[in-house]
Amino acid sequence: MTRYAARVGYMGGAYSGWQRQKGAPSVQEKIEKSLEALEGAPVTVTAAGRTDSGVHALGQVISFKLSGEWRPDKLVMAVNFRLPPDIALLEAAPADPAFDARRSALWREYRYFIWHGNALPPFLWGRVWWNKFNWDFASVRRACALYEGDHDFRAFCKTAELPERTRRTVFRSSVRRKGALTVFTVRGNAFLTNMVRILAGNLNAVGLGRKPVSWLEALLEGRPREEAAMTAPAEGLYLWKVGYGTDTPFGPYRLK
Repeated sequence: MTRYAARVGYMGGAYSGWQRQKGAPSVQEKIEKSLEALEGAPVTVTAAGRTDSGVHALGQVISFKLSGEWRPDKLVMAVNFRLPPDIALLEAAPADPAFDARRSALWREYRYFIWHGNALPPFLWGRVWWNKFNWDFASVRRACALYEGDHDFRAFCKTAELPERTRRTVFRSSVRRKGALTVFTVRGNAFLTNMVRILAGNLNAVGLGRKPVSWLEALLEGRPREEAAMTAPAEGLYLWKVGYGTDTPFGPYRLK
């Protein structure tokens, strides 16, 4: 058996999320069915991140095993032939037998896109959070910087899926704006359910002047979910890239 790694992109609007769910379409199911058609037997795929319903990806990384050896470009073409147009393998390569897309990952980077203003270009519909209000960016930048470091992100997790341990480390948190578009970037070792969307929702509360920057400091000490702000919509969120060992999307398993 040969282990492969691949980078996957998808628009998540039509799916219940990455992970297989009974009675609901998922990205994992579509990819595994395409691989099964090549292999002639079921293939299990492991992903670096389990994106929620409606969340997109440009840099999701997956790993899987096939009995035969495939040229990377041929494998990409064969898998994509059986995938719907909103899911695609972007690149693939043989990987070390020890490589596991989830366990080998050192960090995940998400980007959240917000469009401010009274009019949204139609081609951005379903691809950004259309927020009609402008933010106080000086306050938002100060708030964004607070996310960096090791914190108890209990207030930033979906209550129904709260794990026993809620401490996570954020390596990078930044926000930039160009015209009507705001991009919030966050990189961390791991993320709780809905965490990035709640981080974005809290930036919105600060940016609109509904909450002071100091309010976030208390939230990062393990406060309950109900004290935080809204969960931002799924359509603005993208799993952007995943790091393995060095500051590149794939580290030692970097795809060519």
